[in-house]
Amino acid sequence: MTSSSVESPELEQVRRRVLLALFVALAVALHTVEVLLPNPVPWFRIGLANILALTALFSYGIQALWIVSISRILIGSLLLGSLFSPGFLLSLGGGLVATSLMSASYKLWQGKIGPVGVSVVGALGHVSGQLLIAWLVVIRHPSIWMLLPFFLLFALVSGIVNGLAADYLLESLYRHPVFARLKNKAEEQKYRESRTPKVTEGQ
Repeated sequence: MTSSSVESPELEQVRRRVLLALFVALAVALHTVEVLLPNPVPWFRIGLANILALTALFSYGIQALWIVSISRILIGSLLLGSLFSPGFLLSLGGGLVATSLMSASYKLWQGKIGPVGVSVVGALGHVSGQLLIAWLVVIRHPSIWMLLPFFLLFALVSGIVNGLAADYLLESLYRHPVFARLKNKAEEQKYRESRTPKVTEGQ
């Protein structure tokens, strides 16, 4: 009995690492495939890999989001041979802004914002970051900002699509015992946080 209770947290850590590695691998695969597909708008894509980043965020938290997002950009660029190219800088800049905003929105409005909302925030941040890097590195001309409204509209649509896909994936994963425990822990944490102010007032 004692050994099983000691091994349980270790087993949970192993599961966590394996699943995070799986999320990273799938995100890299989606990123690579999307880059290789024809695209009518240079440097701008729907960002299917963000589905895995959102899944990691709502399954394991902000640290997992950063691991999946940054690993996907670095490993994907290495596989495509575009590391430190203008395309890599655009992807990195957009990814850093998007991941920062997604982390902030998730932390500030935890329990009040879902995958769709976080995805839209990230998509809008991603295109803004990309245009900023493009203006600084590629096209140093103010007219590039005329593309911002069009890109933001496209980001809004892609953010909703990716958010809905992540929400569906999460609902499917929560049927698995491992992810069901994660959901229960998250709900317990939200309940404790909601009860804390009331306890303080009573005191």
